[in-house]
Amino acid sequence: MTNIDEDRVRPHHDDVHDDIYGEDGSVRGDFLALVGAAIADRDLLFLRQEVASLHESELGDLLESMQPDQRLALVKLLGNDFDLTALTEVDEAIRLEIVEQMPNAQIAAALGELDSDDAVYILEDLDKEDREEILAQLPFTERVRLRRALDYPESSAGRRMQTEFVAVPPFWTVGQTIDYMREDDDLPDSFTQIFVIDPTFKLMGVVDLDRILRTKRQVKIEAVMRETNYPIPADMDQEEAAQLFEQYDLLSAAVVDDNGRLVGVLTIDDVVDVIQEEAEEDIMRLGGVGDEELSDSALDTSRSRVPWLLVNLVTAMLAASVISLFEATIQQIVALAVLMPIVAGMGGNAGSQTMTVTVRALATRNLDIHNAWRVVRREAGVGLLNGAIFGVLIGLSAGLWFQDPNIGGIIATAMLINMMAAALAGIMIPLLLDRIGADPAVASAVFVTTVTDITGFFSFLGLATWWFAIS
Repeated sequence: MTNIDEDRVRPHHDDVHDDIYGEDGSVRGDFLALVGAAIADRDLLFLRQEVASLHESELGDLLESMQPDQRLALVKLLGNDFDLTALTEVDEAIRLEIVEQMPNAQIAAALGELDSDDAVYILEDLDKEDREEILAQLPFTERVRLRRALDYPESSAGRRMQTEFVAVPPFWTVGQTIDYMREDDDLPDSFTQIFVIDPTFKLMGVVDLDRILRTKRQVKIEAVMRETNYPIPADMDQEEAAQLFEQYDLLSAAVVDDNGRLVGVLTIDDVVDVIQEEAEEDIMRLGGVGDEELSDSALDTSRSRVPWLLVNLVTAMLAASVISLFEATIQQIVALAVLMPIVAGMGGNAGSQTMTVTVRALATRNLDIHNAWRVVRREAGVGLLNGAIFGVLIGLSAGLWFQDPNIGGIIATAMLINMMAAALAGIMIPLLLDRIGADPAVASAVFVTTVTDITGFFSFLGLATWWFAIS
């Protein structure tokens, strides 16, 4: 069947819903089916109208929802109509899978149409040989800009910045600046600020566009510029840069090198991506998971999870060795074996609550040496209060369950002790790890769990052994 025949039965652009998402937020199954059929029939008209016209984020979601063979076929069929910016919206594994199948010449041609920050995002994951071949095909000025951005450390503001910006000298008038923005074709597609620089490109100040529009043409730029209070060093960590945006409600910020020269601009859209990535990274690390993505294979996923599972195995054996110390007591009183997981489990959950709050507070710089002890005292109070509440509840329940008030009193006391230990471990361990330069999001969970397990088992079984020995 020819494409013309197929067009008679496949909906045209006006017939397909503008929204590709279903009620659950995922790409609609019927739209995926239409795209799959168009790929199978090589219906370029449909693909150009319905796929190539999608927003980069929508195209990224579509690529992630497709099967690998369909995904690669779609990119090949679209050719130069494929928006390479969509690769900034997909998992790294999918991005590499696609670019490895694209000729370097096609990638180079597409990169020329992208903002520099998006181009760097794609280039940084490529093999050095392919990256150099692609860069060699770009115009000199663009090649220099991208190389400079790639030279900055990974996850730094320099890697995230956009090297296209508007900069003018202070002696220009507002009229000259407006004419420059109207006539120059190499300016960024969108911007909110104009930077003021001296002859050596050192940053002097900034002028917001709304100030330009409200000022007479003959007024000089130096008269309306304001000092840039928050220039961002190019080697600053991207998370720290994002915190500056959040603290000072910035839409964009100048990025400067070690000599204070303007090298780029960081914009709010990139900062939103950074905040999302850093939050996701913290959550993943709290669970003992590495740089794992949904598109990873089972082997890669297993490889990233095994190390911390091995650490957990070692700590679990350590907790089990504590139980073995009280083997005789457990054999005499079977109720202890039934109840001791409750003490350890409640302590683990309480510790995780405190640890999660602490790690996030450290990540956002809301917790530091100045308020640490106040927060420690608060968490100790929370542990004491919660320990008392749940100690009474489990004590009454256990006493009625086994018809033995001694059991109830022992587990209530052990619960109080372990909840206190959990609260203190949940805040002190992340603080200690942060103090010695380790990432508290990575290692806190396993140590907090170890503390609560050992404390819970030892306090419950130790109290039982002591109490029944004197009774």
